[in-house]
Amino acid sequence: MRARVMRAAMRILVKNSIRANPTVDAARRRLTLLGRLVPGPPRGTETIAIVAGGVTADRIATRASRADRHVLYIHGGSYVVGWPALYRDLTWRIATLCRARVLCIDYRLAPEHPFPAALDDAVAAYRWLLAEGADPQRIALMGDSAGGGLVLAALLRLRDEGVALPAAAVAVSPWTDLALTGESFRLNAKPDPLVPVELAPRAVDLYLAGADPRHPYASPLYGDPTGLPPTLIQVGGDDVLRDDAVRMADNMRAAGCQVEIEVWPHMWHVWHALVRVMPEARAAVARIGTFMQGRL
Repeated sequence: MRARVMRAAMRILVKNSIRANPTVDAARRRLTLLGRLVPGPPRGTETIAIVAGGVTADRIATRASRADRHVLYIHGGSYVVGWPALYRDLTWRIATLCRARVLCIDYRLAPEHPFPAALDDAVAAYRWLLAEGADPQRIALMGDSAGGGLVLAALLRLRDEGVALPAAAVAVSPWTDLALTGESFRLNAKPDPLVPVELAPRAVDLYLAGADPRHPYASPLYGDPTGLPPTLIQVGGDDVLRDDAVRMADNMRAAGCQVEIEVWPHMWHVWHALVRVMPEARAAVARIGTFMQGRL
């Protein structure tokens, strides 16, 4: 019942609102207003603004966090919006469930900073963790939507550059195909209450600025995933990016990677954001914690 109510609310407050004024400036203003409604973390949570390899970030720790465990979190937002404070009701939960410090980066956004700026920042932040003495076997990468795509793209690039890879990765509703060939873009255009699919080509143009949408560092679906670490991919059955997630998991499995794909029935794009009010979101986040604990 809560999911049904939230589906209707998201359609009105987010999807229809974006359609009414689809500019980047308007989207950022809307998120600024919505951000004021995001609950703060509980007492005892430590949030520190730092600079990680030249990238501004929030480092979140709770009483359960261990100093030797790290989760590098990369937020979503179609590469044009988003910042760590919008995720403050999620990142503290990840810190607690994974018993880790969470580094949520404020990577550069398009159109001011097109591809590969966001990827450069993600890689720089990971390299900073290593330079600070973090054991790669005590690091996990996690991201949602565009951030999920950046997680997978960062893993491809780090592998190609010969950098020690993290112990695990989690991708929530990952955007892995900027060529927009997934059939779920059409099939779930109406059921997904969050993403107006007709605006996706514009977001791609702003981010890529003429770059090839099939470049593996932009669209990891077109890369060779051989050697990537154990990965959990979660996506909703009503998610417009369902096929991006499923096809990426298929590619990883075919390349011999350890990958788990979960398609949650009746859930939409990044339903995890409603973790405070939806049991399905709490269950999905708890599952992520179990996966991470088993690998960190």
